[in-house]
Amino acid sequence: MSETIDLPQERPQSPWRNVIVLVLAQAVLGAQMSMIFTVGGLAGQSLASNPCFSTLPLSLIVLGSVLSAQPLSEFMSAYGRRAGFILAVAAGAIGAGIAARALYVGSFGMFMVGSFLTGIYMSAQGFYRFAATDGVAPEFQPKAISYVMAGGLAAAIIGPQLVKLTSQAMVVPFMATYLAIIGLNLLGPILFAFLKIPAPGRRAKGTAHPGRTRRELLKDPVIAVAMICGMVSYALMNLVMTSTPLAVVGCGFDEGDAANIVSAHVLAMYLPSFFTGHLIARFGREVIVGVGLVILAASGAVALTGVDLEQFYVALILLGVGWNFGFIGSTAMLASAHSPDERGHVQGMNDFVVFGGVFLASLSSGGLMNCSSAGTAEAGWQAVNLAMLPFLVLAGGALIWLVMRPRETR
Repeated sequence: MSETIDLPQERPQSPWRNVIVLVLAQAVLGAQMSMIFTVGGLAGQSLASNPCFSTLPLSLIVLGSVLSAQPLSEFMSAYGRRAGFILAVAAGAIGAGIAARALYVGSFGMFMVGSFLTGIYMSAQGFYRFAATDGVAPEFQPKAISYVMAGGLAAAIIGPQLVKLTSQAMVVPFMATYLAIIGLNLLGPILFAFLKIPAPGRRAKGTAHPGRTRRELLKDPVIAVAMICGMVSYALMNLVMTSTPLAVVGCGFDEGDAANIVSAHVLAMYLPSFFTGHLIARFGREVIVGVGLVILAASGAVALTGVDLEQFYVALILLGVGWNFGFIGSTAMLASAHSPDERGHVQGMNDFVVFGGVFLASLSSGGLMNCSSAGTAEAGWQAVNLAMLPFLVLAGGALIWLVMRPRETR
């Protein structure tokens, strides 16, 4: 009898049950990401000897996500979504604990280690949207993705409010925030106990992997353009959002204002999810991605007009809506372009590319914000938003190229 290894199967017993669990996970567990991106730059600034490195811990989160995306995807292909998600919340809790300890002892290096482990959780959260499509009919996939992403609406409320309650709750600023994040991650195993995606199937060991190779997948025009547009949408959102608290405080406003602006931004990221899937079904994936890129460009244009509180709000709200359309539309494009057997390869490659771009964006954000030639918060904020332009041109050009191709070649 030949040995067997795991292979994913389709058709979970209750797709709606899974969607509800994933919505709750996005809402409750996902709140930690808005908390971290609100205080992470400020906490890094308090620990770093050079202000140019203040957002480096946020970059380490994204790097952790980049490096864990493919292994986590393969792990879930072998052992199931639930096992992968529980592993990730454990890493998130440990990372938050290390970050809290780093704040207590004043260690920037230790803070970066904790941030890196948090990236494993961030990577897993990206797979919630893919898990929602497991075994779901193709016509329902965009809606399932949208419903799960809509769970971020609650995260947009929970996260910043927890920041307000915890950021100055202890003698060491922000330490209580990271302790609260540990508590959120401990809820993960309870939530995922209700996830009912079937265990992976079996195939004979030594048989060829079904589906296309990674190289063949990357040559698929729809997959390639979906990855580019998803990467640009997420990277530009991260580039600007990472710098926002530093820009707001640097322009004379307080941490409460920064938290409120981030809250409005995260609401704008997820509120459209209630109808994005319906818009995709009506107008098509490519159209919605294109609209998202246009809105991202509008966000940058508004940010360049000034640094009044109202301009921060409008720019960050547009940034959130543009990300929603661009990212969900790109995810729907990707989901339509591969078979179930190719899922592990495609999803891992996609998130490696997407979060690789996000890592580079977050790594650049602190330098653009704090080390501009003029040395002011206003000049840094302008540099951050001007940096969006070439990437929007790249994504827009790729999307136009795809749409102009004959339909039978896509």
